[in-house]
Amino acid sequence: METPPLPPPSMGYSPPVATPSTPLPRPERRPTPPTFSSPSTFSPLPPQQNQLPRTSSQTQTPGSLSSGDGVHVSPPVSQFSTPPGPPIFSPPLRPAAVPFRATPTTPQPVPFSSGSTLPTSSSPHYSNGSHELPLHHSTCLDESTFESPYVLFSAHKVLKHKKLANVPSLGFGALVSPGREIAPGPEVVHREPYRCQSCGAYANLYCEILIGSGQWQCVICKRLNSSDGEYIVPSKEDLQNWPELSSSAIDYVQIGNKRPGFVPVSDPRMSAPIFLVIDECLDEVHLQHLQGSLHAFADCLPPTARLGVITYGRTVSVYDFSEGSMASADVLPGDKSPTQESLRALIYGTGVYLSPIHASLPVVHTIFSSLRPYKVNLPEASRDRCIGTAVEVALAVIRGPSAEMTRGIIKRSGGNCRIIACVGGPNTHGPGSVPHSVSHPNYAYMEKIAMKWMEHLGQEALRHETTVDILCAGTCPVRIPILQPLAKSSGGVLILHDDFGEAFGVNLQRASMRAAGSHGLFEIRCSDDILVTQVIGPGEEATADSHETFKNDSSFCIQMHSVEETQSFSLSMETKGDIKNDYVYFQFAVRYSNIYQADISRVITVRLPTVDSVSMYLRSIQEDVAAVLIAKRTLLHAKTSSDAIDMRLTLDERVKDIALKFGSQLPKSKLYRFPQELSTLPESLFHLRTGPLLGNVIGHEDERTVLRNLFLNASFDLSLRMLAPRCLMHREGGTFEELPAYDLAMQSNAAVVLDHGTDVFIWLGSELAAQEGKSAAALAACKTLAEELSEQRFPAPRILSFKEGSSQARYFVSRLIPAHKDPPYEQEARFPQLRTLSPEQRTKLKSSFIHFDDYSFCEWMRSLKLVVYI
Repeated sequence: METPPLPPPSMGYSPPVATPSTPLPRPERRPTPPTFSSPSTFSPLPPQQNQLPRTSSQTQTPGSLSSGDGVHVSPPVSQFSTPPGPPIFSPPLRPAAVPFRATPTTPQPVPFSSGSTLPTSSSPHYSNGSHELPLHHSTCLDESTFESPYVLFSAHKVLKHKKLANVPSLGFGALVSPGREIAPGPEVVHREPYRCQSCGAYANLYCEILIGSGQWQCVICKRLNSSDGEYIVPSKEDLQNWPELSSSAIDYVQIGNKRPGFVPVSDPRMSAPIFLVIDECLDEVHLQHLQGSLHAFADCLPPTARLGVITYGRTVSVYDFSEGSMASADVLPGDKSPTQESLRALIYGTGVYLSPIHASLPVVHTIFSSLRPYKVNLPEASRDRCIGTAVEVALAVIRGPSAEMTRGIIKRSGGNCRIIACVGGPNTHGPGSVPHSVSHPNYAYMEKIAMKWMEHLGQEALRHETTVDILCAGTCPVRIPILQPLAKSSGGVLILHDDFGEAFGVNLQRASMRAAGSHGLFEIRCSDDILVTQVIGPGEEATADSHETFKNDSSFCIQMHSVEETQSFSLSMETKGDIKNDYVYFQFAVRYSNIYQADISRVITVRLPTVDSVSMYLRSIQEDVAAVLIAKRTLLHAKTSSDAIDMRLTLDERVKDIALKFGSQLPKSKLYRFPQELSTLPESLFHLRTGPLLGNVIGHEDERTVLRNLFLNASFDLSLRMLAPRCLMHREGGTFEELPAYDLAMQSNAAVVLDHGTDVFIWLGSELAAQEGKSAAALAACKTLAEELSEQRFPAPRILSFKEGSSQARYFVSRLIPAHKDPPYEQEARFPQLRTLSPEQRTKLKSSFIHFDDYSFCEWMRSLKLVVYI
């Protein structure tokens, strides 16, 4: 049996057939990058005209669609059954997503899958003495032992039938966190990986291997590849000695030194300096809070960490640590970008602007204490702030030779440097600035120019491996559309705070300790049956010349601005046709340079079984993951308040369509019953609809914009909490009981903690608050729990506490589902804890609520003509 033939070569390639005696071809670059266009919300673009259908040797007679367990399956509605489109990458902070689509004039190489099994030993082409040796088959693996912590699929099974598998209202996809750190971590291999020379996929635990010749079959394109004799073993059990053949996640580490001036060190924060860029136009109250946070920040830094300090207003002051015990600063004008002459004086002068904290801590404290409040009688928004110039100066110092000078020897920093800007108002002076007033006749035009300039500055920071985090606080509008491109394009974050107090100080510390990789490239490869239709996450389209490509490489590549633990990518997928194979394969690879300048290739391979039964598919759905994926797809299009209203209506249609496709109609009724297997999904989507992401819980559009952008890039854990809050009621003895996030938890004799991702609320009932001893103990236990829940979270949440009946309690009440209007049987069914209350307690609880017109969850479902299993 011979090797399966290659498809007709595209783009002028003439790929040779790989044999044991023929050297395998090296990867080549695509000569012409594809072009791209914008996506729409629910209308996937038509398939590429130049894409050829892939063949398969297996055939299956199409039959009638059956759920397997008697589940009612209705024909799909036309608006949700359009053909799958090409993959789309959607950077959440851009005005519109960019679809990954090649035009008909730019043909793409088409991977080929024969569908046949590995060649048998009777083939003279691959004999090599292997006719007496068995193949290594991956089908005997225990799937449960290889569930990857880096990848969460919306379902553990894939439907074989295209029409139901591709229902967009529910969708199929995955959340991938390629930079996540776990203990124990993945297997580490200090050598180059074995890759398929046809499509570029990596050897993995699901590959079939001809143990006599050491050849392995790619799970993506089914081609045979050489292992240079590495996989030649006496028996298949011996293959477990190779980490990539026994583990679903592998880190290939290549230690090199791509920067001549870089010397690896043991402490990553020593090799990645931090520059604080501080707003000096603050009022006295804000400045006092900021000074407290800055002093605590300096004290928490490790002794070897290097710190620089810049303040800005109308001018930029760069503090010099060369005087030892005295603080001094070089001052540059802020109305224009620094000139080459002024930068040369800084970079090649004798000043030391980045100094180890152990040598300069007293001076740093002196600098922070010397900051003075703004004295001129001007509104906060009208004060001159040259944020852009200050960041330009910080970048010049970071990449300059005077970053650290010791006896004439220049040491350059390694890893991702960090600029952390402490901002209290808008950029109104110098490059990237806008007028003080939004009513200025040219404001819209100047805003657009400023956004482009800030994006360019962020890209320049990224090019020099520097991340810009912007931490805003106070009551003054900071013009989020201007500052967001700077943080986003450099790989940083923008966070809003109420003040410069505790939450700001914690985020300042956590931002400085984030270890970020650079030069990240995220590659997605799937079986021939699967099409990636959209990606949402912290990156952008990777150009064709930014990575090597293989002749039949159909991978989907994203250039990451930074590689961090707190990130994730949301992938939407569809099937190209009815699936005939028993499994589909997914491989995710992220390549980046870590803080020690080692090249890391993290490869994650997952195999999912395919099923005919709709009921089996529904039982395999992970409702929390599915809810987060739906929320991210929805929020991508909610860029304004009017968009948010449209998306709430779209969410209603999604829920109705899921019930229509996968639920069942009640006898003699127009009501549809939501599928029992997805009973918690609509509740999560109701939280999305009424909470801060899409609802009217928070008032300012800037706050909603920052929150949505954070959610679109956030890890699964934080995304889930931001979507659906977690409610915990304090019990005697300091224990907590987890309850549904309903307003029925607001019982006067209880204390409740509500974790909503970026906010944690502590609510004390009036009866409990009246008992000083008990209320103090309950409040202390709740605060301890809140700190434990958010200990490693970035950004650190606000922790707010208040008593029943206070004005601030509305923050807590607005995050809960209003179930007090529901009939008692529905209340008990969805909130069983009510059954433990006495009739007097229930009457008192009912009388404590104020009537308003918002839907409860049950009322919302009934308005959609739906009912939910209880």
